[in-house]
Amino acid sequence: MPGRTVAKLATVSAVVAASVLTVAPTAHADLVTHCIGTGGAVTVPNDLYVPAGESCALTGTTITGNVTVAAGGNLVVTGGRVSGEVRVAADGYLDATDTTVDGQVVLAAGGYGIFLKDARTGTVTVRPKGSATIDSFLFAEASTVAGNVTVGAGEVRLDSGTQVHRNLSSTGTYYTDVHDSFVDGTLSVLNSATGSVVCGSAVRGKATFAGNLGGVQLGPNGGLDSCASGGYWGADVSVTSTTGGVTVDDNIINGALTATGNEPAAQVADNNRIRGGVTGDQAPASANRAARAAAPEREDAGDERAEVRRTSAVREATEAGAARL
Repeated sequence: MPGRTVAKLATVSAVVAASVLTVAPTAHADLVTHCIGTGGAVTVPNDLYVPAGESCALTGTTITGNVTVAAGGNLVVTGGRVSGEVRVAADGYLDATDTTVDGQVVLAAGGYGIFLKDARTGTVTVRPKGSATIDSFLFAEASTVAGNVTVGAGEVRLDSGTQVHRNLSSTGTYYTDVHDSFVDGTLSVLNSATGSVVCGSAVRGKATFAGNLGGVQLGPNGGLDSCASGGYWGADVSVTSTTGGVTVDDNIINGALTATGNEPAAQVADNNRIRGGVTGDQAPASANRAARAAAPEREDAGDERAEVRRTSAVREATEAGAARL
């Protein structure tokens, strides 16, 4: 995924430092607060708009309407609240920490990304990138999504106790990983370029993994990423038509496991507790441990950590260089 350079961050900081929050009427005579710069613990009694290519950093701010981040804009909210929805345009970026968004969060095709930490939102949607050159990302740490998570592009990682109250569905992402998190509905990962890892997590509904090119790892001792434990699956789990390897280790599945059409055949460890049994082809149990021990560590694990650091850098650079309202 393309990264913003240090020079770009410096440019954003310089622009923000010379800017303030302004208010301008829309064509419908409704007031819209244009945010360029920083704002503190105030209430914005209307919609908020971050203009194209501009940056806005808010701390403790309450927004009673909707939020729009225009193309190439950056919005960083810490300790805030949005009563409406947040929509982020192409190449736009949202960083929400310790913040509540009552409505939905939508990242447009070609959007730069969404970073949520200790946040609460409604439905989260990342549109397919289409013809855009930018591949999006959604990283969520210790956050709660009250609705569905639907992602159609980029890198997806849920971590550190993140909760999805409904369904998590990804199609055509670069990868979709779930660590130490909870999905109260179904989980669907389809056609991911580098596969999917689910570790230390619980999924209450049916789980479907299909057409993933880089493999699927459910639990520890796999070749994609490191983790300490498997997870709990409240219904059937299906892993089909997967290339790059499938490993299922240290899981409790309160249903059946289906593993068909995978190349190579799935490795299902003896330490799984699978209530409904296993259907499909699987590698001999004696070969599972040796094959997993010889597998390389996930190549993009360092990239994920770098992206988390990058989002922090965006937040720090934006806030450090800005003059308060």
